[in-house]
Amino acid sequence: MAESVNIPDELFYAACCEANSNNRSVADQIARWLLIGRAAEASDSFDYDRVVDALEGRCDTTQLTDLEAAVWLDAFCEKMGHASDADEAFLAGRRRPGKGVGTEVPNAQPPAHDDNA
Repeated sequence: MAESVNIPDELFYAACCEANSNNRSVADQIARWLLIGRAAEASDSFDYDRVVDALEGRCDTTQLTDLEAAVWLDAFCEKMGHASDADEAFLAGRRRPGKGVGTEVPNAQPPAHDDNA
């Protein structure tokens, strides 16, 4: 029985690219990833809780299996691509003049270098 499922646009587009690269339909690619993910979770060499622990700094990434490290890297890159509300609040305070973040003047020229100084 076919069902409709909402997935994030980024995941859908990634599935489209991967499907195209492997001559599969998008539905077949998503089904393949689902099967691979289910097998990984059932594997003795994969523990998602360890991935979460590494993401939250409670264990070192060198303690992860190769599969866990691959999942960690994907999650880490995703997390680093988006600032949290706390990050935004911190940066907003730093953007005030003199705080060293975002104080650049758009289109400003760097100061001239004086060779005699």
